[in-house]
Amino acid sequence: MGQRLTQIATRTGDMGSTGLGDNTRVSKNSLRVHAMGDVDELNSNLGVLLCEDMPLAVRQLLVQIQHQLFNLGGELSIPGFELLKPEAVLALDQALAQYNATLPALQEFILPAGSRAAALAHVCRTVTRRAERSVVALEDKESLNDSPRQYLNRLSDLLFVLARVLNRYRTDGTEGDDVYWKSERLLQAGLK
Repeated sequence: MGQRLTQIATRTGDMGSTGLGDNTRVSKNSLRVHAMGDVDELNSNLGVLLCEDMPLAVRQLLVQIQHQLFNLGGELSIPGFELLKPEAVLALDQALAQYNATLPALQEFILPAGSRAAALAHVCRTVTRRAERSVVALEDKESLNDSPRQYLNRLSDLLFVLARVLNRYRTDGTEGDDVYWKSERLLQAGLK
């Protein structure tokens, strides 16, 4: 990677462009910069989620994810470079299977609600979906590796599952649950 930042206010972006990791300059409104920004926003939201009380294993997993998202952002900032390895996608698959196995099967749709930690995990999930759309939009115009798209797709699924895990996590010994959607249409049809 290039030089470490020693000066934050460089003023080089005052005219609406920004430098990439390969020393090229692009518009701050480019698809690449949008994708990088959405990944950065996701990582920041995970930082907020990590301020909440949660099981240590979930915390450690989220910290690992933050590091991988930094790799993903770095890969986006250097066209043609690979920083996010396929093994990172596999690690999400394994975590998804592990945590999903601990949860009851869903019988209803759930709302993005419950405990504060679970609600924040849902916010992270929706930001992940936006980042994924940005990466796909960039990929429609430029060649990208598969791992960034795949990683974000798996991560949104994992964050849904972790939100359910966090809704059940209580330090007072009680057990929480998801917040279920009450569909008027399904109630009237006798399906609920």
